[in-house]
Amino acid sequence: MSSEKENERLSEGDLDQQAIFYHQNPRPGKLAITATKPLGNQRDLALAYSPGVAAPCLEIAADPHKAADYTSRGNLVAVISNGTAVLGLGDIGPLASKPVMEGKAVLFKKFADIDVFDIEIDAREIDHVCEVVAALEPTFGGINLEDIKSPECFEIEDRLRKRMKIPVFHDDQHGTAIIVAAAVRNALRLNGKKLEEVKIVASGAGAASLACLNLLTELGARRENIIVTDREGVVYEGRNSGMDPWKDKYARKTDKRTLEDAIDGADIFLGLSAAGVLKPELLKSMAKDPLILALANPVPEIMPDLAREVRPDAMICTGRSDYPNQVNNVLCFPFIFRGALDCGATHITEKMKMAAVDAIASLARENVNEVAAKAYGSDTPVFGPEYLIPTPFDPRLILKIAPAVAKTAEEEGVATRPIADMNQYLETLNRFVFRSGLIMKPIFKSTQDTNHRVIFADGEDERVLRAAQVLIEDRVCQPILVGRPQVIETRLERFGLSVRPGENFEIIDPSNDPRYRDYVDHYFQKVGRKGISPDSARTIVRTNSTVIAATAVSRGEADAMICGLEGRYPHHVRDISHVIGLEPGAKRFAALSVLIASQGTKFFVDTYVQRNPSAADIAEMTILAADEIRRFGITPKAALVSHSNFGTDDTEDTRKLREALALIREQAPDLEIDGEMHGDSALNALTRERVMPNSTLTGEANLLVFPTLDAANITLNVVKSMLDALHVGPILLGTRSPAHVLTPSVTSRGVVNMAAIAAAQVVKKEREGSER
Repeated sequence: MSSEKENERLSEGDLDQQAIFYHQNPRPGKLAITATKPLGNQRDLALAYSPGVAAPCLEIAADPHKAADYTSRGNLVAVISNGTAVLGLGDIGPLASKPVMEGKAVLFKKFADIDVFDIEIDAREIDHVCEVVAALEPTFGGINLEDIKSPECFEIEDRLRKRMKIPVFHDDQHGTAIIVAAAVRNALRLNGKKLEEVKIVASGAGAASLACLNLLTELGARRENIIVTDREGVVYEGRNSGMDPWKDKYARKTDKRTLEDAIDGADIFLGLSAAGVLKPELLKSMAKDPLILALANPVPEIMPDLAREVRPDAMICTGRSDYPNQVNNVLCFPFIFRGALDCGATHITEKMKMAAVDAIASLARENVNEVAAKAYGSDTPVFGPEYLIPTPFDPRLILKIAPAVAKTAEEEGVATRPIADMNQYLETLNRFVFRSGLIMKPIFKSTQDTNHRVIFADGEDERVLRAAQVLIEDRVCQPILVGRPQVIETRLERFGLSVRPGENFEIIDPSNDPRYRDYVDHYFQKVGRKGISPDSARTIVRTNSTVIAATAVSRGEADAMICGLEGRYPHHVRDISHVIGLEPGAKRFAALSVLIASQGTKFFVDTYVQRNPSAADIAEMTILAADEIRRFGITPKAALVSHSNFGTDDTEDTRKLREALALIREQAPDLEIDGEMHGDSALNALTRERVMPNSTLTGEANLLVFPTLDAANITLNVVKSMLDALHVGPILLGTRSPAHVLTPSVTSRGVVNMAAIAAAQVVKKEREGSER
């Protein structure tokens, strides 16, 4: 984008249109219910329902705690709203709030594997809301109140917490408060100030703001050092207009009446109000090394760049993802509930919230390990003004917050099922880290604003055009499209896309590009001794868009390429092989496919290229695949899968896999791998333990390596269909420069994912080159 206005132009309207499409297709909504037990025969039916279901019912009747053993209640949360204060939309009612509540449910599932029913209630009065919610207690292990307006939300939560014996948590209040408190704690650690001494000025007196102040005072801040302002100015003793009991506790005896008066000498500004409230000139009177929490969304009380111009010594947090120190509730609420549910907590106490504060604050001060670094992209963060709190996608959050909450619940006496073995519990949580379905996040993060050029051979295709819009808006890469300009322009108009050639992306026109002769000469140099004549080369460079894209990459005019939306996969691989070629040391290409499902993420190799690879080929593709998997922030665990289970059969394929295993152990001794084995042995440690107690593979394999293309491709497509999994790929391994051949069934989302992977590979190659 050439300017901020162009960025805004691309975003407005387009995002709304894409969001409508996203929510409607391929089926309406963001949630579905899936059975967790088989129901394939009469006996299953008898166990699931009558007469077998009577047994667990009677067990629960005798001991209500058994509900966590026999039902989903122990992992089920209700996200409940009456739609009176939805995001930045206000009082839109319960039905209109449903997309937001479904979104919250998705976050619970993706980040902490917690099941959620979103419940939108047509109830506005406090008594009515409390009666409806309290009556749901037998169904759920926890209640997440959402988007209920202030001040009613305070009394609703207070009543429900006293009445119900399961956690009740108003995330708008406490989620924000916990993250703000962690940021404050770390900021004061850096500037050497003490919480009990600092002066705090709050702009906004709604649920979130007052909850932040309540938690800060619990942690040591003094009320006499806090000034609260709202639409009517300073909250002071004797003010009658716009007051309520929750605001009253922060009413001070003061002659200050405006934010401008109040902010003089302030150490901390807490903004949960409206865009632009904090004028730059007001910052000049703040104390040394101030902390500015400008959390209004989407536009904060002051933009960070503007604040730094006036106060370069300031530490700044916003609610935005495009600036450091994002205060985002997803940093804590999934993991607080994870810990509370796992120990059967009856409440979320103040000390449990403080434990979450400590966990988040301390995590930011830790050295970032290799796995966590993937979530931060190319720049590994170091604790300081630009890194006061972790990113919401730091995979260590669940490992820190959930145990801290569960342990504190036990100490507080509110855990009905205390964690017996904390080490084993941590191992269980480790499995959630990579079941989030968010493994693409580190890939996108590493490419942001790197401006690498990705060329698309099928530039006229609707999926590519839609993908180009997303890639430009999200600053993932600079698209180059191969296609006829007039066709591309017409289709952009037809699909309602706002990106424009020449302004937002480049076009290579096969029929009329000034570089045509140079491309022909370059291509012929590559294929002149491979059966291609000069005349054929001229025709191919006019008509074969894959060759055009590959030539652009080979000439250094693009950094990576995407092709394959039309035509046969092997033909595209042949063209890439001829023009771009293999990376140094590689003997053959291979294809790695990723399936992302609710059950976890699995990698499959080789799914598209080598029909009957040799043992050496399998060894090479496995090592290449493992290297690729590490870029996702995942430690590869490989299984060589077969019809034979550790030598139960002796065929050409099983001997090939055994030989490949020996080669891999020799060439990549650090790679965790074993085989040959059945598929269920690869995915289930207990099954594997029964047949091979001393296997060198631990836990669940995430990289499945097959003896033939048929086995790999059939398994990939069957599993994809059965699990309704998202297919990312195929990722072409072994290329000199990143080049990927997609399949004709790919969606525009798939094109975006593969472009991001290609751009991330460029980043990796550059980094490796600079380290040599």
